[in-house]
Amino acid sequence: MKSLEDSTREYIVELFSLLAEGESLGMPISRPMPSVFHGAHELRIKDSSGQYRVFYFTKHKESVLVFHMFKKKTEATPDHEISLGQKRLKEMII
Repeated sequence: MKSLEDSTREYIVELFSLLAEGESLGMPISRPMPSVFHGAHELRIKDSSGQYRVFYFTKHKESVLVFHMFKKKTEATPDHEISLGQKRLKEMII
């Protein structure tokens, strides 16, 4: 996240604050990612330097587990990003 614009980082923090308060975010900001894990979602962030995806998991309303972020360069989410997200989430919840 260090390479992101300040306003983009602040926006991501604001979105995760809403999630931590129990808010549900829908399209176009967030969408479910069952290909990663049941209950996983992705934030869809865009700024002047590109598009970013942030995978997160909300097992309890008061907690948000952020487990992967990448700069999106293709139309579809690359398989290696999905695999890496699955691996990281599995390591964190076991």
